[in-house]
Amino acid sequence: MTSGILNVNKPVGPSSFAVVRNLRRLPGVLKAGHGGTLDPAADGVLPILINAATRLADFVHEWPKTYMATVTFGFTSDTGDREGTLRPAGDPATITRARIEAALPAFIGRIEQVPPMYSALKQGGEALYRKARRGEEVERQARPVEIHAIRLLDYDPGSAVARLEVSSGRGMYVRSLAQDLGSALGSGAYLSALTRTAVGPLTVADAVPVATLTAAGLAMGMIIFIIVRWLMRFLRRPKGRR
Repeated sequence: MTSGILNVNKPVGPSSFAVVRNLRRLPGVLKAGHGGTLDPAADGVLPILINAATRLADFVHEWPKTYMATVTFGFTSDTGDREGTLRPAGDPATITRARIEAALPAFIGRIEQVPPMYSALKQGGEALYRKARRGEEVERQARPVEIHAIRLLDYDPGSAVARLEVSSGRGMYVRSLAQDLGSALGSGAYLSALTRTAVGPLTVADAVPVATLTAAGLAMGMIIFIIVRWLMRFLRRPKGRR
């Protein structure tokens, strides 16, 4: 039985689970899961764990992630991204490249972050996004997350749009980062585009589109990233001998 990790380039539109469901139909796939959720509005690297590789889920979730984030100032969004209802907030004319760069260091390192209402996190046994769709707003506790680096790539004052490269650990929401950055600058802000460019050793340059995988079959995707045999042997050992 073939097992491995597919480096999939998720397009904008489908949910991460929808991509998994699609790939489960491929010949030889008995089990499949993903190695870190990407919102429907985001694209880029989505690791798909096939068959025995689903046992590596905890390892893959801990891999560092890199994002290309587009942040638009002067508006808020109830979802934190362009999918939500946008409302004017603050004066984007006050936002400058220098002010953004001065604000970024406060978000680097281990920080406390409140997750968005529109997220898959569960509260009371139910995903927050389901509550949000019913118009419910519940208090969310801030969680510790780690941001390794943030770099401002460019800022267009005419459109009040910034592009950031963000490297982070597990559980960090880029939508929350965009909102918090806007608040720190006295303006609304939302995530207007997001591409995950890397998850651990997997990069978007090497990722295979979903359509290509479904057309060519599982074998082609496995060329991208095959599980190393010693790692599988490691997982078979009793915990006390690892």
